[in-house]
Amino acid sequence: MPLISGKILFEVANEFNFAICGFNFNNLEFLKAILEGALEEEAPVFIQTSETAIKYAGIEYLSGLVHAVKDYYPIPFALHLDHGRSVESVLLAIRHGYTSVMIDWSDKLFEENLKITKEVVSLCAPLGISVEAELGRLVSLEEVATSGESFLVNPEEAKEFVDKTGIDALAPAIGTSHGAFKFKGEPKLDYERLKRVKELTGIALVLHGASGVYPEYVEEFNRFGGQLEGAKGVPDEAIEKAVRLGINKINVDTDLRIAFMATLRRLMAEERSSIDPRKFLKPAMEEVKKVVKRRIRLSGSSGKAELFKKYL
Repeated sequence: MPLISGKILFEVANEFNFAICGFNFNNLEFLKAILEGALEEEAPVFIQTSETAIKYAGIEYLSGLVHAVKDYYPIPFALHLDHGRSVESVLLAIRHGYTSVMIDWSDKLFEENLKITKEVVSLCAPLGISVEAELGRLVSLEEVATSGESFLVNPEEAKEFVDKTGIDALAPAIGTSHGAFKFKGEPKLDYERLKRVKELTGIALVLHGASGVYPEYVEEFNRFGGQLEGAKGVPDEAIEKAVRLGINKINVDTDLRIAFMATLRRLMAEERSSIDPRKFLKPAMEEVKKVVKRRIRLSGSSGKAELFKKYL
């Protein structure tokens, strides 16, 4: 099946009030686990590569893998650039067949972010490629309270930003952060802020830093020599509430990594004489697929592939 534009994924998810998962990959095992999990759940999905993944594997390999297998998976999915930091990165993605991009200048002043995002939209919109952008910085509410700085998205600025740039989706900072250590105390998200942004913009919204950091994988990771003590993610119920309030895309990376590495650590401890990497990689890939399916169900996108039939 041809890759679908992120514009369509965002529009349908927004119209029917559910979220589509954006899963990051940087190798064959992760890509296969993501697509097979999505296929079994009959769910649309964003397949994502970050700039660091591109630096690691090369965009030719990553995009080549996706384009080589896309016709084997009869589900709607887009190839998305996650956290693109420059126009050059966006252009590189366009040249290699990406159907969705994110331009992230959220660490810059509002006007700078608006200017570069508007430029990216002008490049992508005529090609039918969706553009996601971000406002605010991904830090926990604890950090916001102790720092005295305003890291979270300003809803009024969000409306201005959306109106002036013409983006397809906005990632508003509401209290999540990247990585395995998202919260020191109890997990908290600013739901009222999220609700206000949705009311003012009406646009598809994206939740970054949304991994659950599931305790069973953290425990296994630590039991076999890892060091992730105190790791904490976003609870499932918090994700469900965020989706009800207007989140339409949920980014997941850390959960896949922990499941994969926890399984590898266990198998390498148990299979000390094996030199066949496939004996380790396949079971690890299966664990990633389990997490993919779990997150898809949580987002509400399981079974939603049928909504896209008229676009395919």
